Amino acid sequence: MSLLKPGLSFREFAERSWAVPEKYIHNRYMMMVHGCGIVDEAPTIAYAVDFDSWGYDGIVEENMVLSVESFIGERGGKEGVKLEEQVLITANGAEILSSCPLVAELAS
Repeated sequence: MSLLKPGLSFREFAERSWAVPEKYIHNRYMMMVHGCGIVDEAPTIAYAVDFDSWGYDGIVEENMVLSVESFIGERGGKEGVKLEEQVLITANGAEILSSCPLVAELAS
């Protein structure tokens, strides 16, 4: 989320983001970022591995509200982790709007 700032292109975000390890690629969530709404609203930002096949370029703009989402789970595995945070893009970067204390919950 620290990469999300006004003026960043979707492709730049995809290329600079953490690369999903090969063993998790099969079950990755469809996109890294999407707009907020009922279901995966525009804009969407594809993973770097998917960008050339279905991604499209755009620019992160101030006042956008975006969901940063991921799922990590091995193919054939019994468990996985899905996380999603909603953020407001400000002049200084992404301000987290959601209130799930992820670290606190994992630590207990």
